[in-house]
Amino acid sequence: MVGQFRVVVVGGGFAGLATALALAHKRSGVSVVLVEPQERFLFTPLLYELLSGELQTWQVAPRLDRLLAGRGVAWLQDRVTSVDRQTHCLTTGNGRELSFDRLVLACGGVLQSFGVAGVTDHAVGFRTLADLRRLQHLVHRLQTRPQPLQRLAVVGAGPSGVELACKLADLLAGKALIELVEQGDAILVGSREFNRQQALAALQQRDVRLRCQSRVQRVGADHLTLLVQGQTETLPCTGVIWTAGLAVAPPPLLPSVLVGPQGRIICQANLRLAGEEAIFAAGDVAAVPDKRQQPLPATAQVAMQQAPVLARNILASLHGEPLQDFQWNDLGEMLSLGRGQAAITAKGLTMAGPTAAKLREATYLARMPGAGHRLAAAVGWFGEHLVA
Repeated sequence: MVGQFRVVVVGGGFAGLATALALAHKRSGVSVVLVEPQERFLFTPLLYELLSGELQTWQVAPRLDRLLAGRGVAWLQDRVTSVDRQTHCLTTGNGRELSFDRLVLACGGVLQSFGVAGVTDHAVGFRTLADLRRLQHLVHRLQTRPQPLQRLAVVGAGPSGVELACKLADLLAGKALIELVEQGDAILVGSREFNRQQALAALQQRDVRLRCQSRVQRVGADHLTLLVQGQTETLPCTGVIWTAGLAVAPPPLLPSVLVGPQGRIICQANLRLAGEEAIFAAGDVAAVPDKRQQPLPATAQVAMQQAPVLARNILASLHGEPLQDFQWNDLGEMLSLGRGQAAITAKGLTMAGPTAAKLREATYLARMPGAGHRLAAAVGWFGEHLVA
């Protein structure tokens, strides 16, 4: 693949993959290399439906080689270990060295333990296919070998924790008690009021026990140690799923750059690193200011909207043209609340129930990368619902 300029994109999640595809689509004298160690792209908002069997792996997690076939993007299945900002060269875990004219950092998020002992050893995250397989194995064990007083604890009552607690309650159907543990005063802080009320009702209908104002001090192999109103409490658990926070782990940049909360790299509104000419960032790893100069949320919605602006700005920077500031258009919020149930608040629309669940799935499948995959996923989904 020959191009006047080389653009290297680090990370094949929402922001990275969409940016690489947008650059290749423009075919403006650039060669595009995507560096991503995983073999599949994962549409994480539909990971809950993958857990419950409402959607299939090929729909939610298509292979990268198939998504990129014939698209003009070279894929290197490797991990970046360091970036030299001065020589415009990066190094990978397999010892490769890649030079670049422009670099995109879109590495995504990782589990944030907040220094709580035992999280890494005993808790299960819920962000990757490996996490999904571990949780599926745990659910299968609880379903097939029931024991008295089985309990699963979901730590963190943000969107991920609430959605996961509802799905687990439906899957286990009373064979295990689901506890939703939150150190704050309420669930879904920052969410729309309609969705919050629908979520509370969904948790109550499924007998999910909500434990607010409960700070996790330690995660053990078969228990949680909690601090509740100044008192230490031990909660026996068959398993712990950790959705309490997100951190990022970008490759080391030499010389170092400014980072914000959770290690996010501080960017200008045009998605370029402050004081940098050649390096941009997007998605979870990027701390990009909104109109109030506050960092934008680390969500798939933000990452997908950043990609076309980022692709345009990379090409503009290569040709000495002015860059465009990214402006986030908040499209609303959709929550999965159990098998065949969801809540939606978007642009004046509020909806909950089975119709909302179908609309949510259809909307997300329509945003999958690659026109061919979008069509195949949509046809498969439509066929399943016609049969149902």
